[in-house]
Amino acid sequence: MQYFEDAREAFGDKYGLNFLDIYEQHGFLSPIVQLTCDYKYPLRYGDKALVEITYLDSPAAKLVFEYRIFRHSNGELLTTGKTVQVFTRPNGELQLTIPPFLEAWKKKWL
Repeated sequence: MQYFEDAREAFGDKYGLNFLDIYEQHGFLSPIVQLTCDYKYPLRYGDKALVEITYLDSPAAKLVFEYRIFRHSNGELLTTGKTVQVFTRPNGELQLTIPPFLEAWKKKWL
């Protein structure tokens, strides 16, 4: 879902967890391995949305985010969701332990 992706990018830019930097500076990809989305009400053409993203800490080597999408005009909750991302090397090798850069990020922001 595009709104979720936009929220992850904005979160990464604001809190120093940019996914392009994760690859270029640390050598990891972070593919989404799970996505859930519960639609409650539609966003109609011309409506503006407000997306709230929350990082959920995990002891595992993964990134977990929850999302809530609201209609901007009246604050009505439209959609909830969650994504789980893991870390892999470019060759597809799964990172089983928390990468050092993520440990440092957690110490700074959590």
